Amino acid sequence: MLSTVARTVVPVLGRLRVTTDPDADIAPGSIIAANHTSLVDPGVVLAALHRLDTEPVVLATAGLWRVPVLRRILTRGGHVPVHRGTERAVLSLRDAAEALEAGRTVLIYGEGGLPRRPDAAEAEPGPFRSGLARLALATGAAVVPLGQAGSRRISSGSAAKQVAGFVTAPLRRPDVHVHVGAPLRLSGDVVTATVRARRAVVQAWRTAADRAA
Repeated sequence: MLSTVARTVVPVLGRLRVTTDPDADIAPGSIIAANHTSLVDPGVVLAALHRLDTEPVVLATAGLWRVPVLRRILTRGGHVPVHRGTERAVLSLRDAAEALEAGRTVLIYGEGGLPRRPDAAEAEPGPFRSGLARLALATGAAVVPLGQAGSRRISSGSAAKQVAGFVTAPLRRPDVHVHVGAPLRLSGDVVTATVRARRAVVQAWRTAADRAA
C-alpha cells in the first residue's frame, strides 16, 4: 500500500527519474542502503524502487507506529519499527534479518535520521550509524547503494516551509533523481564496513545529484 501511494503521489509533486549502474542488481534478500534528506524522500525511494519491481521492507522510526491508520499499513506491509536510543533498538535488526532470510529486500537509512538544515540544497550524506554494517555482516546480505537527490526541493526546512513546499510542489514540479549502484559485500569489522557502505552511498548520491541538477 505504501508503494501504491508513493507511485501515485510522487509524480504529482515532481519529475522523478531513475537510473542504475550497468551492473546494478537488487536481488531478493538484499539490503538497500539509501541517503536520507527529507520527510518526502521515503516516498520518492519507494516510487523509484517500484519502477525497478522492488517492494522493500522499510526500517523506520517507531514513532510512525503511533499514528493509528499508518500503524496498520506499516504492520500489514511487514515494515520494521526502530526504537532509537532504547534497549529495543536491537530488535529491529533481528526483524530485518528475518525479512532478509525470507527473501525480502530491506531498505535502511544509514544515517539513521534527517539532517538539521533549513535550506533546500543538496549535501553529502552524513556519518552512518553502525546498524547497516551490523545487519550486513550478520546476515551476509549484499548491500545495494541508493542515492536520491531533489527531495528537499519538494519539502525541507521548518514545519511551515515543509507544508508550503509540499503544497506548491505540483506547480513547481522540481526534478528528483534516484540512482542505484552496484551491490557490494561488506566484510571486516563494523567500523570498516560502515565506512565502505557510506562511500558507496555517497557515490550513488553524487550521481543522482549531478543528474537532478
